[in-house]
Amino acid sequence: MTAETSQTLDRGLRVLKLLADTDHGLTVTELSHRLGVNRTVVYRLLATLEQHALVRRDLGGRARVGLGVLRLGRQVHPLVREAAMPALRSLAEDIGATAHLTLVDGAEALAVAVVEPSWTDYHVAYRTGFRHPLERGAAGRAIIAARQRPRDPGYTLTHGELEAGACGAAAPLIGVTGVEGSVGVVMLADVVPERVGPRVMDAAREVAEALR
Repeated sequence: MTAETSQTLDRGLRVLKLLADTDHGLTVTELSHRLGVNRTVVYRLLATLEQHALVRRDLGGRARVGLGVLRLGRQVHPLVREAAMPALRSLAEDIGATAHLTLVDGAEALAVAVVEPSWTDYHVAYRTGFRHPLERGAAGRAIIAARQRPRDPGYTLTHGELEAGACGAAAPLIGVTGVEGSVGVVMLADVVPERVGPRVMDAAREVAEALR
Protein backbone atom coordinates (compact mmCIF):
# COMPACT_ATOMS: atom_id res chain seq x y z
CA MET A 1 0.00 0.00 0.00
CA THR A 2 1.16 3.56 -0.75
CA ALA A 3 0.09 6.90 0.64
CA GLU A 4 -2.13 7.48 -2.41
CA THR A 5 -4.16 4.26 -2.03
CA SER A 6 -7.09 3.32 0.21
CA GLN A 7 -6.63 0.28 2.42
CA THR A 8 -10.38 -0.15 2.89
CA LEU A 9 -11.09 -0.01 -0.85
CA ASP A 10 -8.23 -2.42 -1.49
CA ARG A 11 -9.72 -4.89 0.98
CA GLY A 12 -13.17 -4.52 -0.52
CA LEU A 13 -11.85 -5.25 -4.00
CA ARG A 14 -9.94 -8.25 -2.67
CA VAL A 15 -13.19 -9.55 -1.16
CA LEU A 16 -14.89 -9.32 -4.56
CA LYS A 17 -12.02 -11.12 -6.27
CA LEU A 18 -12.03 -13.90 -3.68
CA LEU A 19 -15.78 -14.37 -4.04
CA ALA A 20 -15.57 -14.31 -7.84
CA ASP A 21 -13.11 -17.21 -7.72
CA THR A 22 -15.44 -19.58 -5.87
CA ASP A 23 -18.75 -21.18 -6.86
CA HIS A 24 -19.80 -21.90 -3.28
CA GLY A 25 -19.22 -18.57 -1.57
CA LEU A 26 -17.07 -17.92 1.50
CA THR A 27 -17.85 -17.49 5.18
CA VAL A 28 -16.76 -14.52 7.24
CA THR A 29 -14.16 -16.71 8.93
CA GLU A 30 -12.78 -17.91 5.59
CA LEU A 31 -12.56 -14.36 4.29
CA SER A 32 -10.91 -13.24 7.52
CA HIS A 33 -8.19 -15.86 7.12
CA ARG A 34 -7.59 -15.12 3.45
CA LEU A 35 -7.45 -11.37 3.93
CA GLY A 36 -5.44 -11.54 7.14
CA VAL A 37 -7.83 -9.26 9.03
CA ASN A 38 -10.20 -9.81 11.93
CA ARG A 39 -13.84 -10.78 11.53
CA THR A 40 -15.13 -7.34 12.49
CA VAL A 41 -13.38 -5.79 9.50
CA VAL A 42 -14.85 -8.45 7.21
CA TYR A 43 -18.37 -7.83 8.55
CA ARG A 44 -18.02 -4.12 7.78
CA LEU A 45 -16.70 -4.77 4.29
CA LEU A 46 -19.53 -7.18 3.50
CA ALA A 47 -22.18 -4.84 4.90
CA THR A 48 -20.92 -2.01 2.68
CA LEU A 49 -20.72 -4.20 -0.41
CA GLU A 50 -24.22 -5.55 0.30
CA GLN A 51 -25.60 -2.00 0.34
CA HIS A 52 -24.43 -1.65 -3.26
CA ALA A 53 -25.70 -5.15 -4.22
CA LEU A 54 -22.13 -6.22 -5.04
CA VAL A 55 -22.29 -9.00 -2.43
CA ARG A 56 -25.14 -11.12 -1.08
CA ARG A 57 -25.23 -13.59 1.82
CA ASP A 58 -27.27 -16.79 1.70
CA LEU A 59 -29.23 -18.31 4.58
CA GLY A 60 -26.13 -20.18 5.71
CA GLY A 61 -24.17 -16.94 5.99
CA ARG A 62 -21.89 -17.59 3.02
CA ALA A 63 -21.05 -14.50 0.99
CA ARG A 64 -21.33 -14.56 -2.79
CA VAL A 65 -20.98 -12.06 -5.61
CA GLY A 66 -24.17 -10.02 -5.94
CA LEU A 67 -26.21 -9.00 -8.98
CA GLY A 68 -24.85 -5.47 -8.80
CA VAL A 69 -21.69 -6.77 -10.40
CA LEU A 70 -23.71 -7.55 -13.54
CA ARG A 71 -24.74 -3.92 -13.86
CA LEU A 72 -21.11 -2.89 -13.70
CA GLY A 73 -20.18 -5.62 -16.15
CA ARG A 74 -22.56 -4.27 -18.79
CA GLN A 75 -20.39 -1.18 -19.02
CA VAL A 76 -17.34 -3.28 -19.85
CA HIS A 77 -18.54 -4.22 -23.33
CA PRO A 78 -18.35 -0.67 -24.79
CA LEU A 79 -14.81 -0.28 -23.45
CA VAL A 80 -13.73 -3.65 -24.85
CA ARG A 81 -15.42 -2.86 -28.16
CA GLU A 82 -13.61 0.46 -28.50
CA ALA A 83 -10.22 -1.13 -27.80
CA ALA A 84 -10.81 -3.91 -30.33
CA MET A 85 -12.10 -1.85 -33.27
CA PRO A 86 -8.75 -0.94 -34.93
CA ALA A 87 -7.63 -4.57 -35.09
CA LEU A 88 -11.06 -5.72 -36.30
CA ARG A 89 -11.16 -3.09 -39.07
CA SER A 90 -7.72 -4.12 -40.26
CA LEU A 91 -8.71 -7.80 -40.20
CA ALA A 92 -11.96 -7.24 -42.11
CA GLU A 93 -10.28 -5.15 -44.81
CA ASP A 94 -7.32 -7.51 -45.15
CA ILE A 95 -9.35 -10.72 -45.41
CA GLY A 96 -12.43 -9.26 -47.09
CA ALA A 97 -14.73 -10.90 -44.56
CA THR A 98 -16.84 -9.86 -41.58
CA ALA A 99 -14.66 -9.65 -38.47
CA HIS A 100 -15.97 -9.93 -34.94
CA LEU A 101 -15.01 -9.89 -31.28
CA THR A 102 -16.94 -12.44 -29.23
CA LEU A 103 -17.07 -12.72 -25.44
CA VAL A 104 -18.38 -15.43 -23.13
CA ASP A 105 -21.78 -14.73 -21.62
CA GLY A 106 -22.75 -17.67 -19.44
CA ALA A 107 -22.95 -20.74 -21.68
CA GLU A 108 -23.18 -18.62 -24.82
CA ALA A 109 -20.89 -16.71 -27.15
CA LEU A 110 -21.93 -13.06 -27.56
CA ALA A 111 -20.73 -10.88 -30.43
CA VAL A 112 -19.86 -7.49 -28.88
CA ALA A 113 -18.13 -5.87 -31.89
CA VAL A 114 -18.53 -6.50 -35.62
CA VAL A 115 -16.80 -4.89 -38.60
CA GLU A 116 -17.78 -5.56 -42.22
CA PRO A 117 -15.32 -5.08 -45.10
CA SER A 118 -15.82 -1.98 -47.23
CA TRP A 119 -14.66 -3.28 -50.59
CA THR A 120 -16.40 -6.64 -51.12
CA ASP A 121 -19.50 -7.16 -53.26
CA TYR A 122 -21.10 -9.36 -50.61
CA HIS A 123 -20.35 -10.64 -47.13
CA VAL A 124 -22.02 -12.49 -44.29
CA ALA A 125 -24.37 -10.39 -42.16
CA TYR A 126 -23.23 -10.80 -38.56
CA ARG A 127 -24.69 -8.43 -36.01
CA THR A 128 -23.54 -7.12 -32.67
CA GLY A 129 -25.59 -8.90 -30.02
CA PHE A 130 -25.73 -12.18 -31.95
CA ARG A 131 -25.60 -15.16 -29.58
CA HIS A 132 -24.92 -18.83 -30.07
CA PRO A 133 -23.87 -21.80 -27.91
CA LEU A 134 -20.17 -21.99 -27.15
CA GLU A 135 -20.08 -25.47 -28.68
CA ARG A 136 -21.16 -24.21 -32.10
CA GLY A 137 -19.30 -21.89 -34.43
CA ALA A 138 -15.62 -20.96 -34.62
CA ALA A 139 -15.85 -18.13 -32.07
CA GLY A 140 -17.18 -20.35 -29.29
CA ARG A 141 -15.05 -23.34 -30.18
CA ALA A 142 -11.91 -21.17 -30.08
CA ILE A 143 -12.78 -20.13 -26.53
CA ILE A 144 -13.28 -23.76 -25.50
CA ALA A 145 -9.93 -24.64 -27.09
CA ALA A 146 -8.24 -22.00 -24.93
CA ARG A 147 -9.78 -23.56 -21.83
CA GLN A 148 -8.53 -26.99 -22.82
CA ARG A 149 -5.13 -25.93 -24.20
CA PRO A 150 -4.30 -22.58 -22.59
CA ARG A 151 -0.66 -22.60 -23.69
CA ASP A 152 -1.25 -23.29 -27.38
CA PRO A 153 -4.91 -23.04 -28.41
CA GLY A 154 -4.11 -22.14 -32.02
CA TYR A 155 -7.08 -21.20 -34.21
CA THR A 156 -10.38 -22.91 -34.96
CA LEU A 157 -12.08 -23.43 -38.34
CA THR A 158 -15.73 -24.37 -38.87
CA HIS A 159 -18.11 -24.73 -41.80
CA GLY A 160 -21.88 -24.40 -41.83
CA GLU A 161 -22.37 -24.61 -38.06
CA LEU A 162 -24.20 -21.31 -37.67
CA GLU A 163 -25.25 -20.53 -41.23
CA ALA A 164 -25.41 -22.78 -44.28
CA GLY A 165 -22.55 -22.11 -46.68
CA ALA A 166 -20.63 -19.92 -44.23
CA CYS A 167 -17.15 -20.67 -42.92
CA GLY A 168 -15.66 -19.32 -39.73
CA ALA A 169 -12.17 -18.88 -38.32
CA ALA A 170 -11.41 -17.65 -34.81
CA ALA A 171 -8.60 -17.44 -32.28
CA PRO A 172 -8.97 -16.86 -28.53
CA LEU A 173 -7.83 -13.85 -26.54
CA ILE A 174 -4.87 -14.91 -24.42
CA GLY A 175 -3.48 -13.24 -21.31
CA VAL A 176 -6.30 -10.75 -20.67
CA THR A 177 -7.34 -10.88 -17.02
CA GLY A 178 -11.10 -11.00 -16.54
CA VAL A 179 -11.93 -11.27 -20.26
CA GLU A 180 -12.68 -14.55 -22.01
CA GLY A 181 -13.30 -14.25 -25.71
CA SER A 182 -12.14 -14.67 -29.28
CA VAL A 183 -11.52 -12.74 -32.48
CA GLY A 184 -12.69 -14.21 -35.76
CA VAL A 185 -14.05 -13.83 -39.27
CA VAL A 186 -17.04 -15.33 -41.04
CA MET A 187 -17.24 -15.67 -44.82
CA LEU A 188 -19.21 -17.35 -47.59
CA ALA A 189 -16.85 -20.01 -48.91
CA ASP A 190 -16.43 -23.75 -49.28
CA VAL A 191 -13.16 -23.66 -47.35
CA VAL A 192 -11.30 -21.05 -45.34
CA PRO A 193 -8.21 -19.79 -47.23
CA GLU A 194 -4.94 -20.96 -45.72
CA ARG A 195 -3.72 -17.53 -44.65
CA VAL A 196 -6.87 -16.67 -42.70
CA GLY A 197 -6.11 -18.73 -39.58
CA PRO A 198 -2.70 -17.16 -38.87
CA ARG A 199 -4.10 -13.69 -39.69
CA VAL A 200 -6.92 -14.18 -37.19
CA MET A 201 -4.38 -15.20 -34.54
CA ASP A 202 -2.43 -11.98 -35.20
CA ALA A 203 -5.63 -9.93 -34.77
CA ALA A 204 -6.45 -11.73 -31.52
CA ARG A 205 -2.99 -10.86 -30.20
CA GLU A 206 -3.48 -7.21 -31.19
CA VAL A 207 -6.81 -7.05 -29.36
CA ALA A 208 -5.34 -8.77 -26.30
CA GLU A 209 -2.51 -6.23 -26.16
CA ALA A 210 -4.99 -3.35 -26.46
CA LEU A 211 -6.96 -4.72 -23.50
CA ARG A 212 -4.05 -5.27 -21.15
